[in-house]
Amino acid sequence: MIDALHTYETELERLVQFYENLSEASLAQLPAIYAADAQFKDPFNEVRGIDAIVAIFAHMFEQVHEPRFVVGTRVLQGADAFLVWQFTFRMKRFADGRQCIRGATHLRFDAAGAVQLHRDYWDAAEELYEKLPLIGAVIRWLKRAANK
Repeated sequence: MIDALHTYETELERLVQFYENLSEASLAQLPAIYAADAQFKDPFNEVRGIDAIVAIFAHMFEQVHEPRFVVGTRVLQGADAFLVWQFTFRMKRFADGRQCIRGATHLRFDAAGAVQLHRDYWDAAEELYEKLPLIGAVIRWLKRAANK
């Protein structure tokens, strides 16, 4: 049961600070932020449980250098929050410079203030695949063809 009087502002600020200061070492904080049975979904993953969520972020650190989230807009209504963010990083497998993904996240806090639901929304084709050497050319061609 969600407490109607609880505003979740403190929990949201703690979450934003966590993401804006994300490091491999800070992954140990995830169990204090997310509920044990939290749901997480993004364009590549759909998991339930804190161990699976930690694994997603650990894998991210295996794939990218210098990951950094910057949260812009924050909207909080009851136990639901919506964040608009930019995620910058450098892929370990490619020599290209920094990449930037723009997206948004829907969050829902439980009565204890832990994140129960985390759902990321971003366009993997535009924000990631289009920037890859071979796949990107095909996706850009498909976009042009669809816009004619």
